[in-house]
Amino acid sequence: MSAEKYIVIPFKKAKKGGVAPGEMRQATTSASAERIAGSMAARFIGVAAYAVHVDEESGDMSEPRLIVQHGEVADLTAA
Repeated sequence: MSAEKYIVIPFKKAKKGGVAPGEMRQATTSASAERIAGSMAARFIGVAAYAVHVDEESGDMSEPRLIVQHGEVADLTAA
């Protein structure tokens, strides 16, 4: 069984340049993820809200789908 989860990730300046993700927060809906990201935007160099599909049996996650972005964020799919 698969479920869609919503996460908000703040970004801060990295020591080696660029940006680094901070502590992830969960949201209950896409709209609440957008609100949380908007409220955090003034405190971080960047904030992004994502939706991910999680297979509840295996724990596998799909690539994150960007919902909203404020400021400078890192590409989570580049690894």
